[in-house]
Amino acid sequence: MARWEIKNVNIAGVSMAVPEHTVKTAEIDLFTQEEADVFDNTVGIRSRHIAPDTMCASDMCQVAGEKLLEELGWTKDSIDILVFESVTGDYRTPPTSCLLQYRMGLSEDCFCVDVPMGCCGCMYAINVAGNMLTRGQVKRALLLIGDTALRMGSMKDKSRVPLFGDGGTALALEYDETANDIVIDFHTLGSGYEALMTPHGGFRNPATPESFIYEDFGNGIVRAPYHTMINGMNVFSFAISRPPKSVEKFMADYNIDRNSDIDYFLIHQANKMIVDRVVKKLKLPLEKVPYNLEEFGNLGGASIPSLMVTRIADKLRKEKTTLLCSSFGLGLSWSTMLLKTKPMVVLEMLKL
Repeated sequence: MARWEIKNVNIAGVSMAVPEHTVKTAEIDLFTQEEADVFDNTVGIRSRHIAPDTMCASDMCQVAGEKLLEELGWTKDSIDILVFESVTGDYRTPPTSCLLQYRMGLSEDCFCVDVPMGCCGCMYAINVAGNMLTRGQVKRALLLIGDTALRMGSMKDKSRVPLFGDGGTALALEYDETANDIVIDFHTLGSGYEALMTPHGGFRNPATPESFIYEDFGNGIVRAPYHTMINGMNVFSFAISRPPKSVEKFMADYNIDRNSDIDYFLIHQANKMIVDRVVKKLKLPLEKVPYNLEEFGNLGGASIPSLMVTRIADKLRKEKTTLLCSSFGLGLSWSTMLLKTKPMVVLEMLKL
C-alpha cells in the first residue's frame, strides 16, 4: 500500500501569487453569452487569473516563496530542500528547481527536485520533502507549486480553455518533534493516461511540423497534437468514482468521523460538477467543504494550497486545524491526505 505516515514535520506557512489579469467566461471568444451563462452555472468557473506570455509558473512561485520566507523570518541559507511541482517548467531541461535555487539565492547545499505530477502535485511534494525531513537530518523545506496550464492547450478548444487558471503557491515545511503525523495515501491508474495528456512534444512523439496542424473534432474542440487534451467523460467518470472510494476507505482505516473529526475537507477544484458529486458520494457536511473554483478555475497542484490561502486562512492562522484533502488528475493518479496543523503563517494573496 502506497501510504505514508510522516512524523515530525510541521507546515509552518503557505502563500499564493496570481497574475493581476482575470478573464470572465463571457469574455472568452469561444462562448456566446448564453453558453457562458450555462457554463458558469454548471461547471461553476466564472473567472480565472491568466498569466501573460512573459510570466512562468516559476515566477509566481518565486514571489510567493520569497514573501513567505520573509514573513516567517527564515533565512535563505536555512532552506535544505526546494521542491518545484509543476507541469509547466521553464525549460525541458534543466530542472526549474535548480534555476529557482539560483534566482532565489538559496544555498548551494540545497537539495533541489522537480515533481511534475499535476493535480495531485501538492501531496507528492509534501511526501517527497516530508520523508526527507522526518529524521531531522535536514530541518527546512520550501515547496513551490504552480502552473500556467492554460497555455499548454489550444485557445480554440472549448473543452479545455475555460477550465484552467494560472497561479503559484508556496508551502514551508519544518522539522518539529511535536508535530502530528501527516498521512498521505497514493493511487495510480496508468492505463487511463490518455484521458489527460499532451500527445506530441516529448520523446515518444517528438514535435514535427505536423504536431502544429489543427484538427476540428467538432463541438468547439479544435486543437493540434502539440496541445494538451482532455477526455472529459473519462475524467469525470474517474474523478467521481475512484477518489471517493479511497477517501471512504481512508476514513474507515483511521476511524475518522466526517462530522466531528474534520474541520475542513479540501477537494481538488476541478469543476463544480465533479466536486459536488464527490461531496454527495461521501456525504460530507457542506459547511466544511470550501470552494474557490468560481474565481480561479482549476489550478492543478496549487488547488489545495489556494484553498488554504483564500478560504480558510483565518482559521489556519489562529487555531489547530484538521484537514482531509483529496486530489486527482494526471496519470491517472489520486491521493488522500490527513493534516493536523498548528497555527501557521498564511499570507494574503499576492497579485503580480
